[in-house]
Formats: sequence, C-alpha cells, structure tokens
Amino acid sequence: MAICSRNPLLFLAAAAVLGVAALAPVPAHAWGAQGHRLVAALAWDDMSGPARTEAERLLALEPGATLPGVAAWADGLRGSDPDLGRRSARWHYVNIGEAGCRYHGASACPDGNCVVGAIEEQARVLADRSRPDAERLQALKFVVHFVGDVHQPLHAGYGHDKGGNTVQVNLDGKGSNLHRLWDSGLLGTRGLEDDEYHARLALLPLVVPDRTALPPAAAQWAEQSCSIAIADGLYPERARIDATYVERWLPLAEEQLRRGGIELARLLEAALAPAGP
Repeated sequence: MAICSRNPLLFLAAAAVLGVAALAPVPAHAWGAQGHRLVAALAWDDMSGPARTEAERLLALEPGATLPGVAAWADGLRGSDPDLGRRSARWHYVNIGEAGCRYHGASACPDGNCVVGAIEEQARVLADRSRPDAERLQALKFVVHFVGDVHQPLHAGYGHDKGGNTVQVNLDGKGSNLHRLWDSGLLGTRGLEDDEYHARLALLPLVVPDRTALPPAAAQWAEQSCSIAIADGLYPERARIDATYVERWLPLAEEQLRRGGIELARLLEAALAPAGP
C-alpha cells in the first residue's frame, strides 16, 4: 500500500502513565508511550482508505482520538479503570524464553491470558460488526497496544527475571533495568520528537513476510521477538550500558517498531476494511 502523507501525530493526546506487568504485577513499561505511538503512526501510513475510515468512525466515539493517541491507553488502565487493569494485566506479555521461544498455548497462555491470546481475541471482537461500536473501539485500542507490546522483545522473553525487570542496568549515569532500557532508554538516545522518529522509521527498508492477519499471526510475532530477547549479548555483561551496546541493539529495537507498524496495519486492514464481493 502507498504511504500517505497525512500525519496523525500532529493530533496526539497526552500519553498515559505506563504500568505493565512482566510476570506478576510489577511496575514496568511497554515500549514507552513514544514507541507505542510510533507503531500506530506507522500502521496508519500503511492502511487503506476504507480501513482508515472505519477506524476513524470508531475513534470518533472519543472526540479528538487518533490511532497514535490511543496507543498507550492500555498502560493507563490501572489508574483509569482498576478492574479492567487487573483483568488485562497478563495480556501485555508472554514468557517463552525458557521454552526456547516456542509458543505452546496451553502452557504459555492458559485461558488466553497472554499477549498472544489477547491479540487474537481482541482482533475477533474488532472484526465483528455485529458487536456494539463501544466494544469494538475498546478492542481497537487493545489491539493497537498489544501488537506494539508483542514486538518489544522482552515482552516475549524470560519469566524468571520478569522480562528483564529484575536486571539492573545504568544508562548515562541513571539507574534503570533491562526491560525499561528496551522500552524507552534505547530510543531516547536518539533525542527525536515523534514526527522526526516517525519519518526515520518509515524509511527503514524492512521486508516482513506476509501472513494471514486474521486470525492474527501473534504467536509467530512473539516467537520472533523472543529470539531477540534470548540472543547472545542482549543481556549485558556489566550493568553500565555503553555506546557499543547502544550501537548494536538500537537498530534492532527500531526494526521491531517498524515491524510492529507493518503487522498492525495488516491486522487492522483485515479487521476494518469492508469484505470483498
């Protein structure tokens, strides 16, 4: 699909405060609000007119809402809707690092309570035009967020360290942990605003295999992310993150954002565009 010059980032809402669990309820981030907005903006670029029209119709239920603007919504649920926040806490991640990055639903996602199961279920709700628009809008917001989450490698990695949350690191003299480093620390080293970063990522020559989006290929997305999370060198030998680490891993983090945008666009196209004759 052609890249559209319309820029939804000009209309972004304020980012929600983040709070994702990586294994048990532990404060964490998921790409950071900027990363989630970028995934959504890249997806918007690649969506067709009919799919955008249906997305805009649903988003209009919340005046001023845009796809990037709702991308971090699910990370603020603990504050805005504690009940839904608790019920959806395990939908942000899946722990398959210990399983060699092979996804087995029965063990990794019991009762659909992981990011793979959440993407599959919320995509079904979004695509079902017999559902109330309010339900489909909520599903849209979940889908946009969770497709971003599953492309953050540590959201599909090890469970024993809570997706890197217990691995302490230091970047530019500031203490952090490995999960947060991948959420936002690496991206922050660019010092780019959303528009600048969006333009940079849109130019990445990334080729992503085409898969059937509905039902989503969420398990494959998780396995691909996990393969990065367990790769040699992603867990630094020392707590201090140096320029060599950033130079090696930042491009891969940016590829994951771009990949997330491509896959999200495909999923939304399948869920929102009118069915053919």
